[in-house]
Parts: sequence; C-alpha cells; structure tokens
Amino acid sequence: MSREDLFDVIRQFRLDGTPQEVKPLGNGLINDTYLVKTVEDEAPDYVLQRINHAIFSDVELLQHNIEAVTRHLRRKLEEEGCMDIRRRVLQFMSVSSSPADRKTYHFDGQNYWRMCVFIPDSMTLSEVTPVTSYDAGRAFGHFERQLTDLPETLGETIPDFHNMELRLRQLRDAVDADVAGRVVTVKEELALIEQYADEMCQAEHLYRQGLLPKRICHCDTKVNNMLFDATGTSVLCVIDLDTVMPSFVFSDYGDFLRTAANTVAEDSPELERIDFRWDIFEAFTRGYLESARGFLTPIEVEHLPFAVALFPMMQAVRFLADYLNGDTYYKIQYAEHNLVRTRNQLRYFQKVKASQPRMAQLLESLTK
Repeated sequence: MSREDLFDVIRQFRLDGTPQEVKPLGNGLINDTYLVKTVEDEAPDYVLQRINHAIFSDVELLQHNIEAVTRHLRRKLEEEGCMDIRRRVLQFMSVSSSPADRKTYHFDGQNYWRMCVFIPDSMTLSEVTPVTSYDAGRAFGHFERQLTDLPETLGETIPDFHNMELRLRQLRDAVDADVAGRVVTVKEELALIEQYADEMCQAEHLYRQGLLPKRICHCDTKVNNMLFDATGTSVLCVIDLDTVMPSFVFSDYGDFLRTAANTVAEDSPELERIDFRWDIFEAFTRGYLESARGFLTPIEVEHLPFAVALFPMMQAVRFLADYLNGDTYYKIQYAEHNLVRTRNQLRYFQKVKASQPRMAQLLESLTK
C-alpha cells in the first residue's frame, strides 16, 4: 500500500499524538505489520496491522477475544500494583467512528485493520536455547494461569484448529479421493499413522467423558511470540494473540516442543539427523510447571508426554493430506516437499515416543 493509503487507515483510529512516519515492522507470515511513529516525545508510537481475514474470517470474534483477554490481564496487573502496565499487556485502540462501543478494528472496503500501542525498550528472540525455553514455559504457563478466571466466553478464531479427529478425517477423505494419484506411494506413512490413530485422539475421548477441561490457551507458542525487555533477560508479555481461544493445554505445551525440541527443521530431508532435544524439553517443562502446576489437573499433567507426541503426528497428518490433495494448502518449494515434511514429523514422532517413559519420570519428580 502507498504511504497515503496507510495514513488514511491510521486516521480512522483514536490516537494520542500525531502520526508522522509509517514503516514495515517485522516479517510476520500472517498479517502485514507497520510501525507508526508519532511527533510528540510524550506520545506513544503504534503498531498498525492488516488482519488476514482469509485465515481469521470472523474479525469481530477475533477482536472480541483479544479485547476480553487484554482487559482481563490489565485488571490482574492493576490488582497486583504493577507500575509498568503499558509494557506488560497489549493495548488496542478504538476507531474514531465508534467511541461508544470501543470497536478496535476498521474495515476499509477491502481489508480489516487494527492498531495497538508499541511497547518500547522491548525485543523478540528467535533462538531456542534451554534458557529461552525455560522463559517460554514460565511465560505461557503464567498466561494460562492468569486466564483461568476469565469471566467472558471466547470463541474459536480457527474452529477445530487442534482437533485430531478432524485432521484424521481430512486425511482419510484425501486418501479416498486420491486426486493427485499419490496414495500408492505413501502406504508406509499411512500405515504408521493408522497404527497410532486412536491413541492420538485421547484428548477428544477424555473431553467427551468429562475428564479433560478446555482452557483459554495461546495456541501458537513460539519463543518469538513473547516480548523481552531490551536486555533480552526478562519476559514482558505474551504477544500475537490471534489464536487465543478455548483449547486443551496440550496445544500450548505440545506445539512449542514440536519445533523447539526437534534437532532439525520440520522440512529437513536429513531424517537420520532427527532427534529429541531433552535439554529443551526439560527446560520448557520446568518453566511451564512452575507457572501452571497450581491449576493443572492430574489428568492434564499425566498426559503432557502424550501432548509432545500428538503435535508432530498431527502435523504429519496435515502435511500428508495436503500432499495427497495436490499441495493446495502449504506452500511448497519442490514436488515432494510435503512428503518430506510428513516423513520428518513421523520420524520425530517416533523419537518422542521413545522418550516418553523418561518424560513421565521427570514430571513425577517435578510434581511431588
């Protein structure tokens, strides 16, 4: 978009200060993000985002969730006497046309936009180490704990996002259709998936029996979805709240370890190099339980090793379904990219399964 078009969007929001400069910020894959600088020294700067409504089709629900969560977190910080609330929770701006209902998004006829206050003296980290994994565990566990008493009901911004039963149905539909004629080449992968299919649906089984609760979770637990202070040593707040919604705690716990504890990238063809990083698992688990053990049920804790296996298997199922459907969802760089991704995740799944008894021993020692 042109500078003039961006400033026209910016003018739709109620801001403190006069915008003078707008420039791209970060390299996010979902939303286009810009930093908006203001003239006045005492005024905050802002972050402008174009919401990808192809993924988040219900923008009103999306912003309702985010507003409910940030309002609740802000109230918690006020009760604790926090003196730095602006840097501890995101604050979204209302649009000029609706000061009464505090709507926090603007539709320009083609795109949806939102703005939040830029948090100064902060940074994101991308390197996954035992130290940053421990910080991530504590931060995401604390985030979940703060939201256990959220009084408002949240909706699913991406319905059935981490529903394994649905993902398996989608794969089986892809097998039946076989639109790309590839089923004959993946018999071994399909057999491995079906071998563990029922086991990998434990969360849905337990939920229907009333044994497993849904909680408010982040559902995109990467180390770069937290803001650190300028020194990189203290977590300020959790960011990227688009996927905050009701889910099982397995979503936050297992999905972080799916990528962070794999010794190679998820699309690496070097299957022989794939292993499970125990140092990352232990650090993340220690941090997570320090924050979350007070509200987790025994069944949730008992099934955390299951969660670590669930997410590579779920991702393998999704990659393979896309491969069989002719690569219509994930971007690929070569013809067998999704098949390589599938095999990578299945190999990692096997490494995780082999480590589960040791995981259970660590969890028992940490929760005595």
